[in-house]
Amino acid sequence: MQEDHTHQPEGLEEEAKPTAPVPSLGALLSLITPQFKKHRLRLAIGFIALVSVDFLQLMIPRILKHGVDALSVGNATPELLFKLGAGIVAIAIFVVGFRFVWRTLIIGFSRYLERALRNRIFNHILVMDQPFFEKRSIGDIMAHASNDLAAVQLACGMGMVAAVDALVLAIAAIGFMIHIHPMLTLMALLPMPILAISTRLLSSKLHHRFNTVQERFSLIMEFARSALVSIKLSKAYTLEAIQTREFNRLGKNYARANIEVAMVQGVLFPAATLIGNLGLLAILLFGGKLVVNKIITMGDFVAFITYLQMLIWPMMAVGWVANLLQRGLTAMRRVHSLISSEPLLLDRPSSPHIAMLQPTISVNQLSFTYPSSSQPDLEDISFSVASGIIGIAGRTGSGKSTLCKLLVRLYPVPDNTVFFGDRDVNHLSLVSVRSQIGYVSQEPVLFSDTMSANIAFGREDASTEEIEQAARDADIHKDISAFSSAYNTIIGERGVTLSGGQRQRVALARALICNRPVLVIDDGLSAVDTETESKILEVLRSRLKGRTVFIVSN
Repeated sequence: MQEDHTHQPEGLEEEAKPTAPVPSLGALLSLITPQFKKHRLRLAIGFIALVSVDFLQLMIPRILKHGVDALSVGNATPELLFKLGAGIVAIAIFVVGFRFVWRTLIIGFSRYLERALRNRIFNHILVMDQPFFEKRSIGDIMAHASNDLAAVQLACGMGMVAAVDALVLAIAAIGFMIHIHPMLTLMALLPMPILAISTRLLSSKLHHRFNTVQERFSLIMEFARSALVSIKLSKAYTLEAIQTREFNRLGKNYARANIEVAMVQGVLFPAATLIGNLGLLAILLFGGKLVVNKIITMGDFVAFITYLQMLIWPMMAVGWVANLLQRGLTAMRRVHSLISSEPLLLDRPSSPHIAMLQPTISVNQLSFTYPSSSQPDLEDISFSVASGIIGIAGRTGSGKSTLCKLLVRLYPVPDNTVFFGDRDVNHLSLVSVRSQIGYVSQEPVLFSDTMSANIAFGREDASTEEIEQAARDADIHKDISAFSSAYNTIIGERGVTLSGGQRQRVALARALICNRPVLVIDDGLSAVDTETESKILEVLRSRLKGRTVFIVSN
């Protein structure tokens, strides 16, 4: 039997990842399509502005053509050149305006999408039960909500813009080039299939390497979190050098994974530029002859080169968009694996919500095995209690904490084994049961907030008088009053500024202020001296008459 099944892996590199079937593309798109539908008007206006920018830019080579032709035949006048120059300036002004519109609307949409996905992850985490957090580290979850969502945002923002922009610009530019000279266009575009093939071959490598980057980022996040949480322990055991060495090792692995991604990217982007220059070489050789033979004008030649230069961006965008989309898809798979997990504890369709339950708790032949274990922690446990203080004692690892977790519905129990009043807890909503129970866990959970905020965590409407009364009942009021800011004192992450006994009493005050029919104290007074413990128990006896109190002790 085990007391606590929360497992911290010895080597972060070997941390087990939850296995899940690879989601389909449709399942991944279902994560983002609701936001696309919600913001469709914003996106429509944004893409209209984006396409407008492309067509305005495509007008500039036409203007240059007329200017060069006029200069080459000697009939250019200052008035004509001024009009052509003014036209280019006017186009530039409109380009700036439309570019501002599409960046605001489309990139703004990607930020709304990122926020919606982050909210969805957070809301999903809130409904997940204990086994979920035993399989996933906090650092991994944080990486999903930060690095992965940033990749999705970039793919659905600049990635989407680059794809549409490159497609429209390429099709239109090629159309204008064909209008000037079809054969010259064909020669300029001959190297293009090489880029498509190389992009296809490299995109698979890019996907796998970026997945490695994301996983190693999760490891860094988890290590940093655990190192900060246990900073006092590290100092006490002089582990700073070891922690620094391990963090450096993880950092090097993360950097190495990023370098491997950069190596693939380093082939994609130069390849696009090289292919563009090959096309330019073909134009200079073949197009120059066309100009000499007066098949096309000098203005056509200049316009053609300008259009080809415009094609370099779409060619480069092929590699860049492939990179962004692969990163986005990898990140979406990771996010999907997180939010597609289902809690083991779910309300049954027929489970009613009951505001007040009888404080009588009965356990009938309860046996329980943790999902991560093959050995039972509880076997054939039976008892029934109505009201009063009930002590649960036993050796370490005998299942006392496990029983407490089952009573407060942190893990599922078999049918007909745990009853609240005369009702099977499996036929009651989780809210019905949990709202009737105050719980003081074995390890007090405190937040970097004020004393009063920590005590009133379960009662947002608690008055100052109620907070102070709960503190008196938990025998922590004098300690709080001794602080310079009293109840407004910030206690630090996990109550780092408090002693072990003070942390336990603040956690007890939090449970007492909720004033619930059942109170479960899982070894919550172990760090309190005997005299203080006696005072607290006396208060519990007098103030909680008619209620059921479970106190676990070794």
